Amino acid sequence: MTAPAPRASFDAMTEPRVKTEIRVSAQVRRAHSAGAFATIVRRGDADAGAVAVKLYQGPGAVKLFIQSRDLDGAMIWREPFEDEASDGIEAKIDRWLEKETSIDPDLWIVEIEDRDGRTFLD
Repeated sequence: MTAPAPRASFDAMTEPRVKTEIRVSAQVRRAHSAGAFATIVRRGDADAGAVAVKLYQGPGAVKLFIQSRDLDGAMIWREPFEDEASDGIEAKIDRWLEKETSIDPDLWIVEIEDRDGRTFLD
């Protein structure tokens, strides 16, 4: 009798991942089906590009969510301008995105307009 094959173990850094293009397309479809507006502003690497989501909730209410890793290496979403005042926040976010895309050409940018503040993130 043969021993059973060892089960693969994955830590957060090596877990199987869905291609970015598929995840972003699904996010846009979820937003549309829920009555929100969503569009892909910038396409990055189809397989493994990072994603930034710019959320419009109404006049002057803009937030940015970016993919990041926590201390254990698990994928999380964080809001880099969370503690900033809303005055001029959109310009700050746009400058940040411009700088980031010059550093990381694989970055995807998704814009969502939803008064309820839904990001449709996975």
